[in-house]
Amino acid sequence: MENKRYTREDIERIVEEENVEFIRLQFTDIFGTLKNVAITKNNLSKALDNRFLFDGTYINGFDTEEESDMFLYPDLDTFEIFPWRPQSGKVARLICDVYTTDGEPLFHDPRRILKKVLKEQRDNGIVFNIGPECEFFLFQTDDQGRPTTDNLEDDGYLDLGHSDMGENVRRDMVFTLEDMNFDIESSYHEKGKGQHEIDFKYVDALNAADDIMTFKLAVKNIAKKHGLIASFMPKPIQDAVGSGMHINVSLNEYGDNIFYDENDENKLSEKAYQFIAGVLKHLKGMSLITNPIVNSYKRLQGGKYVPNNIAFASKGKKAAIRTPYIKGREHARIEIKSPDATCNPYLAIAVIIAAGMDGINNKLDYREYDLEKAENIEKLPVCMGEAIEAFEKDDFIRGVIGDYVSEKYIEQKKIEWHEYLGTVSNWELDKYFMRG
Repeated sequence: MENKRYTREDIERIVEEENVEFIRLQFTDIFGTLKNVAITKNNLSKALDNRFLFDGTYINGFDTEEESDMFLYPDLDTFEIFPWRPQSGKVARLICDVYTTDGEPLFHDPRRILKKVLKEQRDNGIVFNIGPECEFFLFQTDDQGRPTTDNLEDDGYLDLGHSDMGENVRRDMVFTLEDMNFDIESSYHEKGKGQHEIDFKYVDALNAADDIMTFKLAVKNIAKKHGLIASFMPKPIQDAVGSGMHINVSLNEYGDNIFYDENDENKLSEKAYQFIAGVLKHLKGMSLITNPIVNSYKRLQGGKYVPNNIAFASKGKKAAIRTPYIKGREHARIEIKSPDATCNPYLAIAVIIAAGMDGINNKLDYREYDLEKAENIEKLPVCMGEAIEAFEKDDFIRGVIGDYVSEKYIEQKKIEWHEYLGTVSNWELDKYFMRG
């Protein structure tokens, strides 16, 4: 999304001129669930004065014993009017940082965790650009409006025109996102029936995380307007391809993309390969963050192009990191293919950047991760249980998000995993009901 600069006066003027009646003060819990408090325009001044208080007791990861009252500090540059809401009495939003009553940033606010990681690098002249690729399915609803996994498409990769029944919906999504200042690069039908992808131009890491949250909200609302359900679930259909969220990363040092080397066969610099090695070193430990639900690991198992090898490659699609074709310094980047869109983007981007910088700072050897040349390539976890164990063992990744968030995260994910293990599935009934 275009990086705008709003003043308080700008926002107050726009609210009046555009007939905005409601403003949603948004923030995100540790699992990536978007939360909000809706206020009327009469309370806008209070919000802009950072005086809007809420109770964090029931917000995942915010429920400290010491204090439940928290303040929302709006980031003025995130002001946006929702194009899909009524044009009379419009609705706008402001993404907020969470603060304590002492006026300090809440240390377990996911947005603050990412900002902390970015500040450490920015102090050394380093800025990260992130380009996400979000895949999703469009499904029909039943007669009661409840979601199903049915769709009326029979389309394939890059199909268009009369055969792509989601094309009109996808076009509406693109126009809506452009109204919200996204720079859309491409949109197309993906490999699965009813599966789509919309790609937007890379921006700095914090704006990218904000954009991912906004993108999912917009896509779901536009799908609903068309009587459909948009799902970012990694593997909603057993025998179909899954949906991921590839994350493209580039690193600028004092304005220069230092991932580029014109003499390398992949046009990547030594530091780019070291960054790759750092991410791959910690990829198993961070998988609980980048692939956070039980269903995430069903996407990562089996299939011809599943990126479950802890490796990088310029050719082939089974490596977790791809080194794409690069046509110049501006386009030098790496593509991390294993994450999916159910992650909290603030935490996911934070651990990826920190892990990559661990590789650069310690000059890690990337050659042991080359899918085409190295031996003993490891695999990503096959289930959430393995991911929890890997997360618990990776002190570095837990250190990035902090002890408190790590403990809360593990606690809830263990509950989720045990609930799944105790659930009797249709597969089990079909397989074993008449046995014995």
